[in-house]
Amino acid sequence: MRLIESAMFTLTVLGSGSAGNCALVRSARCRLLIDGGLSARQTALRLAQLGLSPDELDGVLLTHEHGDHAGGLEVLCRKHDVPIFCTSTTAETLRYHSGADGGLGKHGNWRLFAGGRDFTVGDIAVQTFAVPHDAVDPVGFVLHCGEAALGYLTDLGHATKLVIERVKTVGTLLIECNHDTALLNADTKRPWSVKQRITSRHGHLSNEAAASVVAQLLCAGGGRLRRAVLGHLSRDCNTPARAIAAVRAGAAGATLEIVCAEQKEVSAEFVVEAVAVAAPPLPEEPADEMISARVEETPPAYQFDLFAA
Repeated sequence: MRLIESAMFTLTVLGSGSAGNCALVRSARCRLLIDGGLSARQTALRLAQLGLSPDELDGVLLTHEHGDHAGGLEVLCRKHDVPIFCTSTTAETLRYHSGADGGLGKHGNWRLFAGGRDFTVGDIAVQTFAVPHDAVDPVGFVLHCGEAALGYLTDLGHATKLVIERVKTVGTLLIECNHDTALLNADTKRPWSVKQRITSRHGHLSNEAAASVVAQLLCAGGGRLRRAVLGHLSRDCNTPARAIAAVRAGAAGATLEIVCAEQKEVSAEFVVEAVAVAAPPLPEEPADEMISARVEETPPAYQFDLFAA
């Protein structure tokens, strides 16, 4: 695979689907993972295809605590001490389920932020925003590097006005296309209760719902959106062809690159191009002062299935 020059702002999806989600974002001064749902071994192997080691990572941006997004972090962080950027509630939940005496309960390299708070890592400005999903405190991200903007929108039951507002200026968007409605309804492996969860307003986006988001962004963003990377496709209830066709129909003839991220293969490296929208003002205080590294010792009062799809 041809490597992109480090001066560029790029997205590479290491794997996407119910078996594990992880993406790499690179700039001139920063290397970040978004989510850590692949095993530590697979993460290292797929990073090696891009000429990187986990020791070179500047951190992991975590959307939420479910196992297909966070399941590989315990081993990865134990071996390589990678900083984890997440909300305090997400960190508390992971610590609680790991146990205070082991796993992520002993991890000391947390970088905690309140949902909706912006911060910087290297030369990347990170905007965070709440998304509706059945996790404790799920977030989406918009990453800015100069005038280039990347949106990361996965695991949400519907796109709120806030979501559309936050991602309307991005040039490249990774968006969930979890299921095809007809295939999900016809599926005999999933009980009705699971189907209800998936299709709820705190579940996952269908192909049609993702297409609607893309259509809104093409209108609201004034043509800034140039690429949609479709992720988190169900193995049983979707196909790349169906997902691409739905989003293509929603694009209504607009010039838009549409590609699907795979579960078992590393994607191409996508250059996130400038969209003539400046990054948000950087905070005056250093990132280490703005983001707390403290995690509350008291476990949360709730319990959650970390391995929900």
